[in-house]
Order: sequence, then C-alpha cells, then structure tokens
Amino acid sequence: MKLKAPSNRVIIKVDLESKNSHTFKDGTKIKLERVYDNFNMRYVKPVNAEVVDAKDIPSGSEILIHHNATHDTYKIFNYQRPTTEASSDIQYFSIPIEECFMWREEKGSSWNALNNFVTALRIFKPYKGILDGIEPEIMNNKLYITSGELKGRAVNTVISSDYEIIYQNDDGTEGRIIRLRYYPDGNDRNEIIAINDNMTELVENGDLWVGYSKSDAKQLKELECQ
Repeated sequence: MKLKAPSNRVIIKVDLESKNSHTFKDGTKIKLERVYDNFNMRYVKPVNAEVVDAKDIPSGSEILIHHNATHDTYKIFNYQRPTTEASSDIQYFSIPIEECFMWREEKGSSWNALNNFVTALRIFKPYKGILDGIEPEIMNNKLYITSGELKGRAVNTVISSDYEIIYQNDDGTEGRIIRLRYYPDGNDRNEIIAINDNMTELVENGDLWVGYSKSDAKQLKELECQ
C-alpha cells in the first residue's frame, strides 16, 4: 500500500535509534544513550527523516524535522512496512509541513530551507583583556544570517528565535544548524525585526565572532577558510 500525503502534510519514515550513536574522526563508532545524559529533547530526539510522500519535496529526500514530530500524535499505526524494513525502529509519521525545516535530495549536498526559514550563526563579543582563557560573550537576540536574501548580514531578532537543529551528519558525527523564520513581505511570525549593518561591519572586520557556541566561535574569515 502506497502512502499519500494530504494537503500541508509530509509523510516520513524515521529510524528512532539513528541518533543514538556517534562516529569519531578515526572511524570508531560508539553507542550513545542520549536520554540518560541530557534532558534537552533537541539533543535527544531524532530529527533526520526520509520523505515518503510530499507535495513539493521529492520522495526519498532527506529531511530535518522538529524534535517533537515523532510523537504518537503523528504516527501512522498498523502500516505494513516493506519486508526490507524488518527493524521496528523504523516508524512512519504524517507530520504538518510546519514541522519540517530543511531538506536535500542527496546525501552530501547542501540543505534547502523550507517554510520561510533561513539559517544563521550566533554572534559573540570576544574578550580583549590581558587574561588568557576567557570565553567570548554571546550577543543575545543577534544573529548572522547564512542563507536567503539577507545572507551575510547581522540582524536583531525576537527573543529566543535561534532554534538549533541537532542532527546526524552523513559520517555519523553530530551536525548543527540554527534556523529562524523570515518573511520578506512581512508576517506576524517574522523573527527578524531589524537589519543591523553596524554589527555586520564589526563581524566582517573580526571585531565580533560567529559560531554555534562559545567554544567554536571564530572570526568570520577563519570560518570561510575552513
């Protein structure tokens, strides 16, 4: 039986155990019990999925979903899975399109944003005193946009708009993408409230750093060289 997605929904299949492992640079793979070492559900719940059917996303594409999207509310029960999928860890869900953030047709290719989402990095103010080992300070509600028409510009945002997707990379390592909502034509849900050109200049000059956390924040030119 072929599953068909209704309007404004995406049918996906998810390996619920896909996030409970990690691969080191030397190829060593270990099992993680995320639920026991961290109660942040963005870190714990799987977000990598495969598209079974959707209106504007090709079947078989990889998609990144909200960490709560694999709740039983959206689960498709009593579906006879293909015999090639014997594992009970693979489950099927029909989720609202709003719960889908990024997709790509092939592994290793770039992610495409969905639903007026853009990607970003956090902005940090480095310590410039005489002491060593002082971490930079995060600039709250300020982001450096990395996709869309505002790519390369710093912006002011509403409070707590930098939702961080924690997913599994192709090589088994942990990947992170910060996404926020942006509607060029205006919308009450727009999370970008101002373009901050002064801060953009400081980022470009290296006076402010960008990254995901205090430990990986760098000057923009260092990131562009990686």
